[in-house]
This record gives sequence, C-alpha cells and structure tokens, in this order.
Amino acid sequence: MVQDKTAVPAPDTSMTAGPAGTPRAALPARVAGAAAGGLLMYLAFPPVGLWYLAPVGVALALLAVRGVRPRRAAWLGLLTGLGLLLPGLHWVSPIGTDAWLGLVAIESAFYAAWGVGVTLVARLRLWPLWSAALWVAMEWARGEFPFGGFPWVRLAFSQGESVFTPYAALGGAPLVGFAVALCGGLLASAALRAVPGLRPVPGPRASSPARWGRAAALPLAGALAVPAATVAVPRYADEGRTVTVGVIQGNVPGRGMHPLGDEPAVVLRNHTRMLHEMARAVRAGTTPRPDIVVLPENSTDIDPMRNEFARSEIDAAVKDIGVPVLVGAVVGVGENNRATRSLVWDPVTGPGAYYDKQQLVPFGEYTPMKDLVLALFERAGLVGKQSVPGTRDGDLELGPVTIGAINCYEVAFDDIVGDTARTGATPLVVQTNNATYARTNLPPQQLAMSQLRAIEHNRAVVTSAITGISAYVTPDGSIAWRTDELVPAMNVLTVPVRTERTVATRVGALPEWALILVGAGAVAAALRRRAGGVAHTVKREDDHQVGDA
Repeated sequence: MVQDKTAVPAPDTSMTAGPAGTPRAALPARVAGAAAGGLLMYLAFPPVGLWYLAPVGVALALLAVRGVRPRRAAWLGLLTGLGLLLPGLHWVSPIGTDAWLGLVAIESAFYAAWGVGVTLVARLRLWPLWSAALWVAMEWARGEFPFGGFPWVRLAFSQGESVFTPYAALGGAPLVGFAVALCGGLLASAALRAVPGLRPVPGPRASSPARWGRAAALPLAGALAVPAATVAVPRYADEGRTVTVGVIQGNVPGRGMHPLGDEPAVVLRNHTRMLHEMARAVRAGTTPRPDIVVLPENSTDIDPMRNEFARSEIDAAVKDIGVPVLVGAVVGVGENNRATRSLVWDPVTGPGAYYDKQQLVPFGEYTPMKDLVLALFERAGLVGKQSVPGTRDGDLELGPVTIGAINCYEVAFDDIVGDTARTGATPLVVQTNNATYARTNLPPQQLAMSQLRAIEHNRAVVTSAITGISAYVTPDGSIAWRTDELVPAMNVLTVPVRTERTVATRVGALPEWALILVGAGAVAAALRRRAGGVAHTVKREDDHQVGDA
C-alpha cells in the first residue's frame, strides 16, 4: 500500500479544544470555572448585590463550555446553573428542601442547553455576540416552560441599579440581560487572547506578552463600551404632576408555611388598624393626607365579598381615611375556585372595580396535574381551592389616577407588566405577600425587579408588601423609601405621575424575539458548518483510500 503523505494536524488540546478532545488536565479547571461562574452571577443579585460580578461570571461560564463536545458542554452548563440557582433560589426551601432542589434541577437544565448552544457557535466569528443572544433565548424558554415558566433569577434582575440598567428603557429585561452576557463574552474573548494556555499558540510571535496584550485590546475595549453606551439611552423628564400615596404594611402572626396564623381575622385587623392609625395621624397633622392608599396582597385573610364582618371592618377603615383604598384579597369564584384580587374600595360606594391576578403561582395558587400531584405530595393540599386567572390588564381608576396593578409574582413577567404599562396606567402598584419567604433572599430580589420595571416603563413603582419589603422606586430606578421586614409600617409618599412611554414600552417583546432569532440563526450556521466539515473529512478519507488502492 502507498503511504499517505498528507499532513494531518494534531488535535487541538488547549482550553479551546473542539470536539477532537479536551485534555484531562483541563477538565478540573473547566468544572471549577463553570461552578464559579454561576456563583459569581449569584453574588450579583440582591441581597449581596455585587452587580459587576455578573459579566465576570458569564465569562467564566463561557470559558468552561467553549470548545468541548456538546455532551460535555451540557453538563458544564448544568454546573453553571447549579452554581447560580442553588443559592439564588434558596428562598424556596421554607416550602421544603425537596421543592427547592427539584426546582433548581429543572431550571438548571436550561443552562445545560445554553452550554450546548455556546459550544456550537464558539467557532464562528463574533461568537460573544451569538452566545449572548443564546442567553436571551435560554432565559425566554425558562420564562415560558413548564407550567407557564419561572423567570426568576434572570441576569437582568441582578442589575436593579447598575451601569447596564438604562438598557431597560430600550429593550426591557431581555436587552439588559443581553448586554451583561455580551460584556461577559467579550471579557472571555479578551482572556483567550491575552492569557497563555487558554488557546492554541499559533506561532513563536504569539508568545510575546506585548502581542497578547494587543490582541486582547479590541474585545476588552468592547467590554467597556457595552455599559458606556448607555449614555446614549434617552432619559425622561419629570412632567410636573404627582399623586400622594399611602402605603400600609400590616405584618402577619405566623411564619413559613402558615404565615397567616391559626386565629382568623388577625391579618385583616392588622391592616385595618394601621389604616385607622394613618387616619388619626392625618387628622393630627403629623402625616400628609393621601390621595389614595395601597394595602398589600392578602391584606385580609377573610373574603370581604362573602363575609359581612370582613366587609364592615374594611369599610369602616376606608371611611376613616376618607380616600379610595386598593385592598388585596382572595375572593371566592363560584363554589370551588378563587381569585387573587386587587379591589378598589371607595369610602362612599364601597367595593368596585378590580383586577384579578393573571399569572398564577403553580403549586402555590393552583395545582398542575392536580390528581397526580395530590396523590404524591400531601403538602400540595395546602393550596386549597384552585385559583383562576384574570383576563384583563391591571389598569384601575383609583382616586385621581389610573394605577397599574401588578400582583406579586407577576412583576417577574415582562408581558404582564408591559401590557399594563401600555394601557397608560401610572404609577405602577405592586401588591405582594412574601410572608412565607420572610428574611430569605426573595424580597430583595423582587424589589430589584421593581427597580428594573421603573426604568423599563418610565413609571414610579409603589410596592406594598404584607411583611416587607414595601418600597417606593422612582422612575429612574432609585429606591426612595423602603421598610424593614416583619414589622408593621406605614408612610405617605409623594409620587410622580409619568405618562411618556419608553421605547421598551412601545416595542414590547420585539427586541427579545430579534435576539432569539439571531441566536437560532447562529446555531443553524454552526450546524451547517459542522456538517460541511464532516462531509469534507469523509471525502478526504475516501480519496486517501482510493489512492492507497
């Protein structure tokens, strides 16, 4: 047989090695990088709040998964998800350790898919751009599946008040997440160019530190330019109109899975008592008279539409303060269902217009696959009557303004908040019940979401929480007032009424879909290139066999 003289390059065994192989020595570094990347991203979220670590975490995750086989990229991506979500979703643990770990396992699978996508597009030019687009696609999928999605711990929600946050006014949370991920990709690219051993050394000249530094300069400049470009994002001026909003935080007697306590009407009395105290302070001249008052979700633990005692307690307190009050109640719907309701209560006419929560909490307000889940988990019976979702946006006339009612869990969902903002409602009012998760990392994470929504829609956001954190976020995302947790609290705030729409409010999900299509197109191009490379290799092998014959 004739020996083949064709020079075949040796497989790339560097940190950026492709499917040809990854050296065993590099694997521990990749594992550590994947887990550390997720952990650094977690530290960017409140209550720690080191937002600048988010792009560094993305960079480490990219360096871990880039250039390995898809199967290995999947479990390295899974490690990144675990590093982020195990601590990031620890607030679920009061429900049960199994619920916490189960949720983390499901959500981490999306990061595994992202890892596969990254290793496919990493051989394309401009790969940091494509990997950032894939991050947006991954977070979109998390927000849709399963059971209506779970968009908690999205990268944008670590940027409640950072150099990246202004992008929210252009493209909402997806564009903020894209900017952070792109910055991380550019940092990873700079590291690959600058650090010996992270990529193949193409020749003797590349061993010069000066050459490495020059090669890294362009992506590093890009990483700095991404946040710097926010100076060009339009800012919105004050319009000179305000509304005075009273906020009540009544607190609850219980903790954990039984926050409302065993004695009925305690929560109701906690909130009506605080409303009477506010009325006395107004009469004494120590507190400004509010135009409207907001009570939190579940501010009454008895249905006021079916119970005369609850109705009379609320009515007396509303008459005492003398202005319309937004009451949070769980009300019966038919014989076997319920609704989580934001109810306008007028001091003269009583209960009137309302908004029913649209985005319900699975296993909290309703039970997916009810018969099976109830048979397997006794705790699922605590859900009780199944909630039914509302069918309209949250614009409600309340005194001199039309507020945008957002109910707790819904603040994490772009479409719910965006649809309400597009009605022209202002300010946005978030009623929330975090009593089960008090003193966990949930309340500060949720407050960061309100900060992002304020900038996204050029609206003040007023949050009334049953146990905290109640807060007022200005339209530029700053926290102007907030409460502690697990204490009764009240305040009367002067809040700007903004009506001008941001670009993000106008275009809705368009930037997100554009970025998803970009990511999908990059994966398609990578697969086509991969298939072409395999075909070319097969052809070369066939040619060699013919030559040998």
